[in-house]
Amino acid sequence: MRFVVLLHQDEQVWRDASPTQREEYYRRHDAFAQVTSRTGCTILAGEALAGVETATTVRRRGEQVSVTEGPFAETAEQLGGFYLVEAPHLDAVIEASRELPEYTVEIRPAIDVA
Repeated sequence: MRFVVLLHQDEQVWRDASPTQREEYYRRHDAFAQVTSRTGCTILAGEALAGVETATTVRRRGEQVSVTEGPFAETAEQLGGFYLVEAPHLDAVIEASRELPEYTVEIRPAIDVA
């Protein structure tokens, strides 16, 4: 089963992080990768995302399409990255996610739409 692990955090936390704090983030991502492997999971993809100010939002309402620069909505936390994980079950992904830095982690099953 595939799961998307979405990583939310106030972007200012990363901008304000010292080099030592950033190294700890990287260490915790490495720990996440190690635990996913131990729990029978495989990371299929993962990326950090550029800041929310670089977002382009496309909205379609009926035949109307609008394109705006910036995020869809103002929020306290922004989506900063993701992992796509193949896992035997949700609990394995939850266990691995405990190793990540201080994010709000949202885990959602990926579905086949075919």
